[in-house]
Amino acid sequence: MWNQVYDPFQSQVLSTIAAALPVVTLLTLIASGKVKAHIAAVVALIVANIIAIFIYTMPAAMSVKASLLGVVVGFFPIGWIVLNVIFLYRITVETGRFELLKRAIGGVTEDRRLQLLLIAFAFGAFFEGASGFGTPVAITGAVLIGLGFSPLAASGLSLIANTAPVAYGALGTPIQGLASVTGLDPYILGAMVGRQLPVFSLIVPFWVVWAFAGWKGMKDVWPAILVTGVSFAIPQFVISNYINPWIVDIGASLVSVIATSSGAAAAYVKEGFSNIRIGMFLEIATTLGALVGAYLALRIPTHAIAIVFGLVLLYSAYLSGRTQPPQPQHQQPDPLATRLKMNGTYPTPDGPKAYYIRGVPAGFSIMFGAGTLSGLLGIGSGAVKVLAMDQAMRIPFKVSTTTSNFMIGVTAAASAGVYLSRGYIDPGLAMPVMLGVLAGSLLGARVLMHAQTRMLRIVFSLVIVLLGIEMIYNGITGRF
Repeated sequence: MWNQVYDPFQSQVLSTIAAALPVVTLLTLIASGKVKAHIAAVVALIVANIIAIFIYTMPAAMSVKASLLGVVVGFFPIGWIVLNVIFLYRITVETGRFELLKRAIGGVTEDRRLQLLLIAFAFGAFFEGASGFGTPVAITGAVLIGLGFSPLAASGLSLIANTAPVAYGALGTPIQGLASVTGLDPYILGAMVGRQLPVFSLIVPFWVVWAFAGWKGMKDVWPAILVTGVSFAIPQFVISNYINPWIVDIGASLVSVIATSSGAAAAYVKEGFSNIRIGMFLEIATTLGALVGAYLALRIPTHAIAIVFGLVLLYSAYLSGRTQPPQPQHQQPDPLATRLKMNGTYPTPDGPKAYYIRGVPAGFSIMFGAGTLSGLLGIGSGAVKVLAMDQAMRIPFKVSTTTSNFMIGVTAAASAGVYLSRGYIDPGLAMPVMLGVLAGSLLGARVLMHAQTRMLRIVFSLVIVLLGIEMIYNGITGRF
């Protein structure tokens, strides 16, 4: 029986160079631009067999059999996974849905740096987890080119972004391959990789933006970059260590997309509607509530909670439908709001209009309840958030709705992590829903700029009434 030789030259440097020759040959031929990729692969395969037989003393018959096994594995399952993803991709192109997807994603923000984070990093990680083997770079590169990136920049930046999720690509194929070669438990291998890779998952988003926009361009959007990296790295660690290594990229990318795409509120921020200070302060309460609610949801029935929440929605619709009385000119702002610099202005046809925040403790408490309901029932609680800001804190309606939109992504990411760890989230279903939400939010952002506040209140109240009735009905019939 032949025993594998690892150091035929009795020199780690020379043996490593010999082992690297097939890969160097492949990359050199492809980079030259004169040899087609499949021809370069055949040449590299021949070089690999020559080195294995004559330098590493592998029997010729065994070397040929190993090559044939590699071809079979290349087709099944690797080729089969890629074929299915490319098939779906071609369907979206032929039906025109891919162009719609590009417009929806690109419309989330016009900032090229944020587009890179959302498309190359977050969406690329999803495609890497679902397919891998070049598919994420091809698809995200096409999207970026469609948004105006040069072909070279689109492909290069997509390759850099693909560094973070590649270890768990194609439903964990690299982990399974390593497990089959070493005989180690793939769950243990996946967990160990998941303890090392999150560090690089934090670095890669900064690297991608730095490569595209330079140090100053990266520094200007570092909070968004940090959110993208953290929202990917934490689920990557949790899923790989406590669930399985097969859905790490899919789960982590979904959470990252949710968190990053909360930048859809960037349009509102740019126009001056969203109040970031209020949103971040109240998000502390909603995130804590979401975590508490998600924890309680696993231990208590939710039928009665659904009925109560439905009644809250109906009451919220009633309050939202009422026109808010004008603020007295002589009334002093809330001291806590002043200390936290929450007071601000928002644009109107007559110019910027100032507003002052009231009832900060009451609003914070209602936000905690909103987050708890969101975590308990697995639904959005934007209506309750608007109730807290519009009624308790006396924030103008357009400011409260847009700030609520800014907060929803973060709250959803908090409770989604808990549900994902329990296996309650179907990634295949979550992805199209998420794309639909992005497209809808883009349309809503366009409409908001020209809508009358009174009309917004009426539409919002009608929607909340329907949601409240549905919640009560579902609670009574036991559908929750």
